[in-house]
Amino acid sequence: MISSAKTGTYAVIGLGTFGATVAKNLSRFGNHVIGIDSDDRRVSAIVDDIGQGLIIDAREDGALREAGIEDVDAALVAMGSDIEASLLSVINLKTLGIKTVWAKATSKNHHRILSKLGVVRVIHPEKEVGEQVAQMMHNPLVRDFMSLGTGQYVVNFRVPERFDGAPLSKLGKIAENDLRCVGVLRGTEFLSHDGTDSVLKEDDTILLLGSRGDLRAFAGAL
Repeated sequence: MISSAKTGTYAVIGLGTFGATVAKNLSRFGNHVIGIDSDDRRVSAIVDDIGQGLIIDAREDGALREAGIEDVDAALVAMGSDIEASLLSVINLKTLGIKTVWAKATSKNHHRILSKLGVVRVIHPEKEVGEQVAQMMHNPLVRDFMSLGTGQYVVNFRVPERFDGAPLSKLGKIAENDLRCVGVLRGTEFLSHDGTDSVLKEDDTILLLGSRGDLRAFAGAL
């Protein structure tokens, strides 16, 4: 799905699988993306899919300044295994005055240091994807879920066959589980929801907002 948000200019440092995926998708959304890596093969592999590819060692003091990326809207440091390269890249970006810096972390200590350096969002891709996979394997009715970072989650539940034609109120005790129904998806159509009288069809997707515990209890009741 293509985002309709305002486009901008982004720098992605580290073009491994994670960084290259982010860079390509940012470009697909209409943004100007500058992909940076010290490995010329990685840059060559992605340069046709993004706005600009630069072969730079972001650890070197002044290398990013010489590349002229100080005016990007945001930057992502996508290296994880090389913690030194990750930290030095963040420091160099912050020195350039780039306020919005995201970074990948591979450990709690790495996360803590990145946070101390002023990184806006620290990402643990393997951990986050692992949680999603576990949720979906544990309950096949869960199609996807997203953490809002406040202890609240949005979860997509698939409507099972036995609830075809039933009102949403019959699906489970949503209110009693302190959950909020955000809406119902039917194919590509979004059905806004302000009550519990929507008639469901098999394979509809219900979007519920709530805490992990309340959502787990609801899923168990299905």
